[in-house]
Amino acid sequence: MANAEKVGGEATIRLLLQRRSVAAAKLAGPGPDEETLATILKAAARVPDHKRLVPWRFIVFEGAARLRFGEMLCRVLAARSGEALGEERLGLERGRLTRAPLVVAVVTRVVENPAVPEWEQVLSAGACCQNLVIAANAFGFSTNWITEWYAFDADVARELGLGAGERIAGFIHIGTATEPPVERERPDLAAITMRW
Repeated sequence: MANAEKVGGEATIRLLLQRRSVAAAKLAGPGPDEETLATILKAAARVPDHKRLVPWRFIVFEGAARLRFGEMLCRVLAARSGEALGEERLGLERGRLTRAPLVVAVVTRVVENPAVPEWEQVLSAGACCQNLVIAANAFGFSTNWITEWYAFDADVARELGLGAGERIAGFIHIGTATEPPVERERPDLAAITMRW
């Protein structure tokens, strides 16, 4: 292996072994610029995808779109309850996507194909989320992969323009950490590994 490839491989392993989520509330600007985001999304889309079905897509939230999303959440909740939300709840919902300068929703959809079970397609979307996280981390940004209630809400899905069979695999918050993340205990590999 050429030295440059070896160095790149070592850097990749180091990134994977040191990767740590950062709470969305602890993400600030700057976020990725357009060129960097395009590269991150390109890396996210380079995942195992049996039969090349592309069972996922992206929705990018930046700038004022993040606040518009929060306003939509407030409308959905108010319509459901039939009454106005309190100021604390309004502030919480309005700020859901403003915690980070950039949020990418990964939408998964099932493509009918007898050779590719739904589970494989969902796993591909999960891999897409993880590649997105790793690519953003490789550029020096911090991330948090979140779902929260609105990822599973039918009214929110309709407002986002999700089609039949589409679901949110995750909202990936991307930004610059305002403080270093604290390492947490990791699984004991001996306890979760067996040989057969």
